Amino acid sequence: VQLVESGGGSVQAGGSLRLSCAASGDTHSINVMTWHRQAPGKEREVIATITSGGGLTHYRDSVKGRFNISRNSAKTMLWLQMNDLKPEDTAVYYCNAIELRIGVGQLDYWGQGTQVTVSS
Repeated sequence: VQLVESGGGSVQAGGSLRLSCAASGDTHSINVMTWHRQAPGKEREVIATITSGGGLTHYRDSVKGRFNISRNSAKTMLWLQMNDLKPEDTAVYYCNAIELRIGVGQLDYWGQGTQVTVSS
């Protein structure tokens, strides 16, 4: 599975951005898709998750109510709508796909990341 993010950029506080992630390859094997972010000097953290089956979503408390994760049914596109952005949202955002392969375990696929910068 290959992942390519787009849609990052610079925005003022209170603004919005929509990140996209294009998935290719063996996408039918994907079980869960997530968005992570990594701010300078900090560890990478998961901020939003969506399951492939029922489309169940989960958000980190810091983005709940402001961010929305969605995907298409083919699992070839993943989006993150980010509203009411804050300077603390500044980070590199990564698309992640998880495959749970029988006999192997969890396989993680990552995009290259896209920079989001929020100015006050």
